[in-house]
Amino acid sequence: MKYHQIDRDLFIKNRAKFTAQMKPKSVAIFNSNDIYPVSADSTLPFAQHRDIFYLSGVDQEESILLLFPDAPYEHQREMLFLKETSEHIAIWEGEKLTKERALEVSGIRTVYWLPEFEKILFEMMTHSDTIYINTNEHYRATVETETREARFVKWWKEKYPAHAVAKSNPILQRLRSVKESEELDLIQKACDITELGFRRLLPFVKPNVTEYEIEAELIHEFIRNRSKGFAYTPIIASGNNANVLHYIENNQQCYAGDLILLDVAAEYANYSSDMTRTIPVSGKFTSRQKDVYNAVLRVKNEATKMLAPGTLWKQYHIEVGKIMTSELLGLGLIDKADVQNENPDWPAYKKYFMHGTSHHMGLDTHDYGILTEPMQANMVFTVEPGIYIPAEGFGIRLEDNIIVQESGEPFNMMRNIPIEVDEIETLMNA
Repeated sequence: MKYHQIDRDLFIKNRAKFTAQMKPKSVAIFNSNDIYPVSADSTLPFAQHRDIFYLSGVDQEESILLLFPDAPYEHQREMLFLKETSEHIAIWEGEKLTKERALEVSGIRTVYWLPEFEKILFEMMTHSDTIYINTNEHYRATVETETREARFVKWWKEKYPAHAVAKSNPILQRLRSVKESEELDLIQKACDITELGFRRLLPFVKPNVTEYEIEAELIHEFIRNRSKGFAYTPIIASGNNANVLHYIENNQQCYAGDLILLDVAAEYANYSSDMTRTIPVSGKFTSRQKDVYNAVLRVKNEATKMLAPGTLWKQYHIEVGKIMTSELLGLGLIDKADVQNENPDWPAYKKYFMHGTSHHMGLDTHDYGILTEPMQANMVFTVEPGIYIPAEGFGIRLEDNIIVQESGEPFNMMRNIPIEVDEIETLMNA
């Protein structure tokens, strides 16, 4: 792994929080992700399932975590099952976790090789009444591929039909949404790497540069600072491309006078950051671009202030909509008649700002969190308003990552990344 080893105390704490919410005499199982094939012998780079990583720190394929807090013997309460490493594997694939190394990473003392899993699981099933299965219930999830976790659930239900079934996901949705201090440090590291990439970019951008050249500059800076790369597929959208919300082709030339919307950020140790900035290709905003830009910035700043314990996500978005409506009126993009006659289910402002303002962030860019429950301290949210004007050939979005504080102002993890017009223009023309 490119990242520095994470203190295993984080994963010990995470497991303790999870097992404290398990039913009596229950077992929970977590599987690694598959390595997904492309064709022939080609595969996609391995990306670990965030839940097993959150609970163990194990960051390799073909791994299983078993938690059984009421097991008859202490050594059975936490168990890891790993692909057995060998000299041959070390030569052809590189280092894999040994049992000793797995203890260092996870804090779990009982480590077996995978062939022993079914036998040991059978023994655990004879002492348990319930199994927690780990289904994907994220509100944005659309899963068409059968995952390793899904195959396990299918196998387990056929093998042990008499056991009760419980869900890990509701527990993890709540636990993962509130970050430990170590997690906040890792997210901050991802934000800091993102800052390095953005600062590298500002003097590089000039008329006729291509979107893919910008992407190359960013990935260079991210990887040289121990990131695996982008936390999500980067959006580098010049001119009218910015009005396509998930534009990812990144293959166009950037012309003088246009803006570039950059929704790009680094990961670090599987933790995400999520930044958006909008910059002028020529190094200077036009008067109109500046007016729209500052309107978006004001909405972002006002929205950020609302991120406090007890705030409800739905009401928060209603209030942000009111602020955006005022800004759009000031820009002449809508008028009072538009507001008076608006559809409550699709307010007038939605013509120019059609997406949400915030989402949870952490191990996943769109992280776990139950949106019907109030915000809590140490949750991390994005704040990302935008105004998109196809008729004028540009769109502007600005986005920072914010920690909800127990009291006082929310903490901006991207506070050092340039965002004011004057600073961006100065750095682009340095």
